[in-house]
Amino acid sequence: MSTILVTGGTGTIGRQVVPLLQEAGCKVRVLTRHAQDRGDGVEYLAVDLLTGEGLDQAVAGADVIVHLAGGPKGDEVSTGNLVRAAERAGVRHLVHISVTAVDQLPMAYFKSKLGAEQAVLASSVPSSVVRVAQLHEFAWTIVQGMAKLPVLPKLGGARLQPVDARDVGQRLAELALGEPQGLVADLVGPKVYSVSDLARDYLRATGKRRLSVPVHVPGKVGKVYRAGGNLTLTGADLGTHTWEDFVAAHD
Repeated sequence: MSTILVTGGTGTIGRQVVPLLQEAGCKVRVLTRHAQDRGDGVEYLAVDLLTGEGLDQAVAGADVIVHLAGGPKGDEVSTGNLVRAAERAGVRHLVHISVTAVDQLPMAYFKSKLGAEQAVLASSVPSSVVRVAQLHEFAWTIVQGMAKLPVLPKLGGARLQPVDARDVGQRLAELALGEPQGLVADLVGPKVYSVSDLARDYLRATGKRRLSVPVHVPGKVGKVYRAGGNLTLTGADLGTHTWEDFVAAHD
């Protein structure tokens, strides 16, 4: 029986991945802020990835690590700590979730995510890295925030490929149960949407109305979005659940 350690195992994607690993007969450990027994057969361990406190003990004996934990900053630090612990423990496979266009957008979040990705790929631990588009939940949060403004900004040229957490969980479980593959094909949703389309669907689903006004996204970030540099239009793996499916669940 393989022992698989999952960081971020209680998050949106983690809640999809962990049951799939259990169904495959794996012993699963999950890193959390507080150790606890939830009675679900999972071992929950208290670890601070940013400081590395408790990390060596958690990694010891793990065959595979699935690294899902992340935040708005510090990913390169926490991932570096995890990589070094995995090297010391002789972990045979490290699966890491990254972000599409991580090497294209000049933003602090993407720079941190790119540093984390590079730390994984440069380590001595055999790895699989998959870049994933924005989750449906994240796209929903974006347009929900936009809809709170007095006037809805219409971001010219900005498009997204939102993907379902179930599709992401399935892909990560497949990678964890297989052999290391390095950087694999991106995983994106089956359709491309303008941010305005996403906002329109949100308003319709929630029964809200807003006036909209065109907004020009300035600088290098705007240039990347207008050119579609954040999209993966060829060579990507496509999810099967659409944005429309997700929105319908909120009707």
